[in-house]
Amino acid sequence: MSVKRNIFIVLFIFLITISVKAENHIKKIFEGYVDAPIKILAFESLTCPACANFHKNIYPELKKDFIDTGLIKIEFRNFPLDIMALNAAKIVHCKNEGDSKIIHFLYKNQTLWAKENTVEKANSNLKKLLSNNGYSLNFDECINNKEIENHILEDRIEGTKKYKVNATPTLIINEKKFDKSLNYKNLKKIIEKNL
Repeated sequence: MSVKRNIFIVLFIFLITISVKAENHIKKIFEGYVDAPIKILAFESLTCPACANFHKNIYPELKKDFIDTGLIKIEFRNFPLDIMALNAAKIVHCKNEGDSKIIHFLYKNQTLWAKENTVEKANSNLKKLLSNNGYSLNFDECINNKEIENHILEDRIEGTKKYKVNATPTLIINEKKFDKSLNYKNLKKIIEKNL
């Protein structure tokens, strides 16, 4: 009995070690100073038009006024609303050392790949868009990567359970859900209150 128990314990420790290594292998994607006084978690879905609007029309001012000045660290969290968004999120994390450029690129070009009504067409458009713009990666290998998929789904689960995320984009500012209409004026007011 104790031999079986010991084998189970060794196996359990081995699996935990693999799990921890897998989690450490996939980098969180963020911008800003790590020790910034304000931390924002942005739960987003790459097929969400409101998220694209945030990246195009609100984020540039936020970056200029607060991220580049060292006052905010923003971390982009996954909250895919559909399979197309899940696949795009896998691409974002695949062979990525925490760089956010591809996220901004996919939101900027969202209408070029996410407009389709089938996953296959969206994948094809996404693959072509990335290839034509110098992103070299093995697309099929990336979207079939279970480790990355688990990382993405863990973000979504945490968003739902811990922060009560039920729509995208949802911003969590210093552990509090931003619940006003998402425009720069409202966001700036809350940020300045937290400084």
